Amino acid sequence: MSFMQHTDIGFGSTLTSEGCHFRLYGPDILTLEVVLFDKEGIAIACHRLERQANDHWTVFIRGIGENTGYAFLVTTATDLSAQWLLDPHAHRVQQQPAPDRTSDLVTAPEWIAYTTCHDFDWQGCERPAIAPEKTVLCEVHVKGYTKANPDLPANLRGTYSGLCHPVTLAHFRQSGITSLQLMPIAAKADETHLAAKSLTNFWGYNPIAWSAPDQRFASADPVRECKTMIRTLHAHGIEVILDVVYNHTAEEGDGGPVFHFKALDNQSYLKDEQGQFKNYTGCGNTLDVSHPPMLQAILQSLRSWVLNYQVDGFRFDLAATLGRNHDHFSSDSAFFAAIRNDPVLSRVKLIAEPWDIGPDGYQSGAFPAGWHECNDQFRDNWRSFWLHDAPASAVAPHLLGSQPQFPAQNWPQKYSINYLCYHDGFTLQDLVSFNDRHNHANGENNCDGHPDNRSNNQGTEGLAATTAVQNRREKQKRNLMTSLLFSLGIPHLLGADLHSHSQQGNNNAYCQDNDTNWVNWALSREEYKFRNWLQSLIQHRQTVMPAIMRAMTDKTSAPATISWMTPTGTPMDDQNWAGRQPFSCLIQADDNNALLYLLNPDDYPVRFRLPSSLHSWTCLVDTAEDQLAARNIHQSDCLVRPVSMVILIPAS
Repeated sequence: MSFMQHTDIGFGSTLTSEGCHFRLYGPDILTLEVVLFDKEGIAIACHRLERQANDHWTVFIRGIGENTGYAFLVTTATDLSAQWLLDPHAHRVQQQPAPDRTSDLVTAPEWIAYTTCHDFDWQGCERPAIAPEKTVLCEVHVKGYTKANPDLPANLRGTYSGLCHPVTLAHFRQSGITSLQLMPIAAKADETHLAAKSLTNFWGYNPIAWSAPDQRFASADPVRECKTMIRTLHAHGIEVILDVVYNHTAEEGDGGPVFHFKALDNQSYLKDEQGQFKNYTGCGNTLDVSHPPMLQAILQSLRSWVLNYQVDGFRFDLAATLGRNHDHFSSDSAFFAAIRNDPVLSRVKLIAEPWDIGPDGYQSGAFPAGWHECNDQFRDNWRSFWLHDAPASAVAPHLLGSQPQFPAQNWPQKYSINYLCYHDGFTLQDLVSFNDRHNHANGENNCDGHPDNRSNNQGTEGLAATTAVQNRREKQKRNLMTSLLFSLGIPHLLGADLHSHSQQGNNNAYCQDNDTNWVNWALSREEYKFRNWLQSLIQHRQTVMPAIMRAMTDKTSAPATISWMTPTGTPMDDQNWAGRQPFSCLIQADDNNALLYLLNPDDYPVRFRLPSSLHSWTCLVDTAEDQLAARNIHQSDCLVRPVSMVILIPAS
């Protein structure tokens, strides 16, 4: 069994061959003790931590092994009575049954942490190291994606083991998914207002222990089962990107629960001049990542996921918070500098959600080199083009990788993460089935969730519809997915969209641990047909787009030529760009790689004149068809049917 050396002692608990070190940063506390628990949760020993000159509290306890339960007892200047704290740096935690309120609270902590040894047999399995231009992200929730799969053993549904079961792996491989983006798997707590409604934070964006895999996805040991999942996914060539939340914690705002940082260090959170919590995250508090001990704690957690779990990268929730100095954002912040200079963290994939809700919070395109960014403008403009009346000028930049924000000279170090659907918002099926959000089950009077969905139900609100409406919905789904997968950049798919899953119009289903979030695997004929079509589309994308993207970033060759044309073959002018009308785009990346896009948002067919320089084309995609079948085009024009698009490549 391997243990940490004394030079590796960080915050939290650190096992050695002789015992365990405990260390916390706590400038605001008066006394600190660590209480040890047996397997039944009964306190068996108590040890006092000593305050060091740097406000670190430490103790070394001999004879402690792995899986020893512990919690901290603390007194502060504002509360001399002892209160329980959870180790915020713990590697494994478990919530205890609600204590008997008539009993002594000191005997009944709500959360217990466990000492953890990270020794694990990786069986020589290495990270897949998928190149950015080949990356196809698929966002899934560990429980939500597997809970309703009837082909999985019942005891594995909703677990780490279910996500790496051969049945699930075969689905991912068949779908051409290279990288799973897992919604938060770190231990979370439920918000106070949800507990009062008997609801739960299903999504998990309310962390209580950043470095601890959530027990709710495990059969027994979350640490080992999570590592096994990642090892198995890697063995099948699939990367694991973790969605992580380092912008706030589950301690909420003023009057909220106290789990750790509120008692340990008053400077952990941003506060106003009156000492009130600044709420730039919408979750009650905002971490001050410019505070050195907080920055150190976050970096320690990130390194743990990479070194101990071999994860391939991170998607940072509300990442603008990470670059904050109170009310201002800087791409030169201490956090970004630390990541850039870290030999471990600088080597993994980094994806930013480039905003929060505070002042100076929208920072799309402003993150440093090495950071890809989620592109909400891509989402909004493509939705508006196909489902409403946005002009050609709205989507043209996004077809080419949103270069005003993500210039090609910065590729591949910095790409747009293109998406049309994310966990927060409508699924693809709901995007074409509902005009309005239907979030009543969340218990907030249908006032939660984003009101600007840019959706279009094609004439009927809800899933039930006539055949004509259903056909329009299916074609629009094909238009949207083709626009996503054949735009330059890194595509991000919502895993549920491979199943045409509906959340019944709920665009903020964060608190629904039921079939709203449990992805449907019992597909109808139309749903099965769409999944097959989408899987084939991803395969086509992988045969064409990586070469185009590499050619466009090759500094040794001539720059790519881009031609924008009307259906008659004349160059687009200002009047053409201002209207919502058919247009084409020819990307001639080099002598061997070209793409011709023909887009027709109109309600009548349009015949496009094809470029004369390349006399023979192959039709790779025609969204008017519900099956993909390549065909050669030998004539000088191509008919594009109403509200559809065609993608052509040079005939071989």
